[in-house]
Amino acid sequence: MAIVSLLDVSLSFGGAPLLDRVNLQIDRGERVCLVGRNGAGKSTLMKVINGELNPDVGQVFRQQGAVFSTLRQEVPAGLTGSVRTVVEGTGGAYEEHNDWERHDRVERLLEQMGLPPEHEFAALSAGQKRRVLLARGLVEDPQLLLLDEPTNHLDLESIQWLEEFLLEWGGALLFVTHDRTFLRKLSTRIIEIDRGQLVGWACDYDTFLVRKEAVLEAEEVERAQFDKKLAQEEVWIRRGVKAQRSRANNRIHALEKMRAERAARRDRTGKATMTAQEADRSGFKVIECKNAGFRYADDGRWIVRDLSVRIERGDKIGIVGQNGAGKTTLLRLLLGQLAPKTGTIEQGTRLEVVYFDQLRAQLDETMRVQDAVADGNATVTINGRTRHVISYLEDFLFLPDRARTPIRALSGGERNRLLLARLFTKPCNVLVLDEPTNDLDAETLELLEDLLVEFGGTLLLVSHDRAFLNEVCTSLLVFEGEGKVSEYLGGYDDWQKEKAAKAAAVAAAEERAKRAAKEASASTAEKKTRKLSNKERAELDALPKTIEKLETEQATLTAKLADPLFFKKPATEVTQATVRLHEIEALLAAAYARWAELE
Repeated sequence: MAIVSLLDVSLSFGGAPLLDRVNLQIDRGERVCLVGRNGAGKSTLMKVINGELNPDVGQVFRQQGAVFSTLRQEVPAGLTGSVRTVVEGTGGAYEEHNDWERHDRVERLLEQMGLPPEHEFAALSAGQKRRVLLARGLVEDPQLLLLDEPTNHLDLESIQWLEEFLLEWGGALLFVTHDRTFLRKLSTRIIEIDRGQLVGWACDYDTFLVRKEAVLEAEEVERAQFDKKLAQEEVWIRRGVKAQRSRANNRIHALEKMRAERAARRDRTGKATMTAQEADRSGFKVIECKNAGFRYADDGRWIVRDLSVRIERGDKIGIVGQNGAGKTTLLRLLLGQLAPKTGTIEQGTRLEVVYFDQLRAQLDETMRVQDAVADGNATVTINGRTRHVISYLEDFLFLPDRARTPIRALSGGERNRLLLARLFTKPCNVLVLDEPTNDLDAETLELLEDLLVEFGGTLLLVSHDRAFLNEVCTSLLVFEGEGKVSEYLGGYDDWQKEKAAKAAAVAAAEERAKRAAKEASASTAEKKTRKLSNKERAELDALPKTIEKLETEQATLTAKLADPLFFKKPATEVTQATVRLHEIEALLAAAYARWAELE
């Protein structure tokens, strides 16, 4: 039996129905991803499934006794107490009712998710809070877990943890996400909500994109043929009816039916049209750091330590790290808003900077949408062309009525689109985006990717969206702990490959050193009781020169890897140098061990 089934469900809030006689079934073990444009009704559908909203028409069948849990986009206000109290969700009532099974689940989840039971919930990071809320939902042992944008505000480590946890969990899952890598890894089925209808796609995400494009093209051709025939019939009726009455009546009835069908048609929301205004080109050197370090207090922890990097015109730099690592602080350092405590940071000439704030602090909640973009004016100037602000906002999918509403009435995705619309009215040659992908639908994300790839200026980007980093970035600055920030060429996948190669080289070197030490230890007793052979004596005489040669090569490679310009070379050359350096360390260890043994 299905966990939940929807039969001919319809729901509207005064306008066109968000759900129009839809049908859906979710079975045990399925991981269903719900996709669709911002405002299409994804969150509304989840509320109908969970019983928070009742449909206007139709029926919702839930398996008897089935428990549903929901993880919202935003952390609920007013949650206080320890992590254990929040996870229990009952203030410890399980003890009063001797619900030891629930108690065991709470303890097991706290341990499994790595949550500190006695820490105050309010003091946790955004990522940790979402992990606690997930545990709170799972403690009910749900048959269906509903996740609405679960990766929002999570860092890469937390997103990867969540992926692995949900893959092993085994329950049924319905989730909405903008993270395409998360979607590709988790979903077993895709459900699209489009103009009030649900369409199921039993395929992976990349196949879905291809098939969806083919469906839209076929729909466009079919509608064009329909509109052509309707236009011909309208011409015929206006010329006057001259044929036999019965045939003419049938044709008139058919025309009326076509008119009604055309009036009821719901056209698909168009794509946003984004254009960044580029200012005059900056100097070739945009930002240069030399051994830069920063901490807020003299005895506090280092946020950044010994950072040496050169950012040049046209570079697209991704900044990656755990929540709280200091990514926004690094941005402020690079832009000169903070002064380094050690080393130097120099900005280049003719920089025109535009900054996208992840907290959306640049938006005044009381202003209308159009006033926030045009500062109260009726027009904006884009690339030398004057446009009415309403027309400009339509490029970002704001209908005229929506453009006149207060900002506080907008959804998260709409606020992000508004902030992008506001930023792109300003010419720039350095674009700084701090978490721009949150709440944007997949189509808008892809459009933003294309814009940033074609942008001729310099880009500084903070993001945890792995697909976005792959498409846009030419290199990454990665926080690796204790203030160390390392540069890696390429996007997220290139970083992971180089990271894996380094780890493999270190593991291989350690294994060789262990094997050599074991072999030396096993033969020590035997070799202590006899004299060296001529071959061994020659080997002993040659070892100092071998060690000297290895140490010289080691010093050369270390100097290369300490030079930021070396990382501008092809990624393969950087990887080869790193791997060789680890090999030399192992060879030196083995050579010194052999020298001690022979002596």
